[in-house]
Amino acid sequence: MGLGLHGGGLESARYLAERGAEVTVTDLRDETVLAPSIEKLSALPIRYVLGRHETDDFKRADMVVKNPGVRPDSPYLQAARRVETDISIFLADSPARLTAVTGSKGKSSTASAIHWAMAEAYKNNTVPGNPKAHLGGNITVSPLVFLDSLREEDDVVLELSSWQLGDLAGRLKPGSPGEALLKPRAAVITAIMPDHLDRYGTMDAYVADKKIIYRGQDGRDCTVAGDDSWGKEFLSETKARPLVYSGSPLPGGVSGGWLSGENGPGYVRFPGKAAAEAVPPELLTPGYHQKKNLLAAAVALGDLGFEPDTIRDALGRFPGIPHRLEFFLEAGGVRFYNDSAATIPEAAAAAVYAFEKPPILVTGGTDKNLDFTPLANAAASAGDVILLAGTGSEKLMGLLRRDNTPFRGPFDSAEGAAKAALDRAEKGDTVVFSPGCTSFGMFLNEFDRGNRWKEAVRRLAGA
Repeated sequence: MGLGLHGGGLESARYLAERGAEVTVTDLRDETVLAPSIEKLSALPIRYVLGRHETDDFKRADMVVKNPGVRPDSPYLQAARRVETDISIFLADSPARLTAVTGSKGKSSTASAIHWAMAEAYKNNTVPGNPKAHLGGNITVSPLVFLDSLREEDDVVLELSSWQLGDLAGRLKPGSPGEALLKPRAAVITAIMPDHLDRYGTMDAYVADKKIIYRGQDGRDCTVAGDDSWGKEFLSETKARPLVYSGSPLPGGVSGGWLSGENGPGYVRFPGKAAAEAVPPELLTPGYHQKKNLLAAAVALGDLGFEPDTIRDALGRFPGIPHRLEFFLEAGGVRFYNDSAATIPEAAAAAVYAFEKPPILVTGGTDKNLDFTPLANAAASAGDVILLAGTGSEKLMGLLRRDNTPFRGPFDSAEGAAKAALDRAEKGDTVVFSPGCTSFGMFLNEFDRGNRWKEAVRRLAGA
């Protein structure tokens, strides 16, 4: 249910069809929109019901595999005998050590950094058992892709959204009485901010799904969270070892990690061991929030047994990931960044503050019932503000006018916004595309949005 374009539905269909299941794929979008995914499944005997759902398909199926974006109270799911996701199918059979990462913002960067450091440590094949590291989940790679190749020696890092976690609530692992289906050896929770309130209604309901990441843990595991009010709540509730990451030195006896100022290194400290540098002062991706994400990664890696020197060296080489403050072009002395994965106002505000010289900010899009005050405050210190059209931009414009912050637009295409940015930018400037809004309406998703921004800038800049 929900083939989509991100790979989760596609890989679920492929995985089950290749094992002899009779597979029906149903999606409210039609074959034109879904053509890339359908083409990748063309060699398999799959039945398609597109542009609609049929209740009888759900009643007759032995198992329905849902897209995480489908609300659990869907009447179609109510008709199903059994509901799974690609994540639940994976967790039921995976033998590997699991690290799970969630949060409102920073989870993709943190999960990717953990995976990067593991892969760097393993690439010389000096670790007993020759383990391998794998990355999947909400980061657009279904873990079903690598399930068949996993061994007990391997590491899996899963980025999990609140929706994916919600689908795992109360689930137990088959063949392991009383053990939760989701029981990560390390659970990492990045910054919690208002998000998806159009679906959840309240922060408490939203955060309740986030908490599922540690509900199945025990004293053999660790939970890594920040020192803000949400983080303190998580660490007080978990049955795993609580490890805190902070922007300030930790009190004696508290295990975890901290940053030595915005421009300094990050340290980790565990019971019986002295503090050690694990995050270098200079990173390839700018911003204090990025350094804090990598600190959270370092704390988890340290608890998993990686040495601080190994962690520090690997994180110093971490290149970042697409659509998260991604540097992609320098033209005419102007540096261009793509931060399309910034889908909430606080994330776009953090992008503005990530640069020493105020950047030209391209922002805006569709609202999801969020407060745009943090983005309006940050925009006041930007070099210039260029808006994409959308309901979120309409809310933001009111705040910008209130604060006498000038802006250009709104523009109804990535190309229009890119042209305005190129017209405005001068040698030595930085242009950052950080929408702070959801992508629905003008784009298929935030990845399509980021790719179209990069294409437009490259084309207009003659690169």
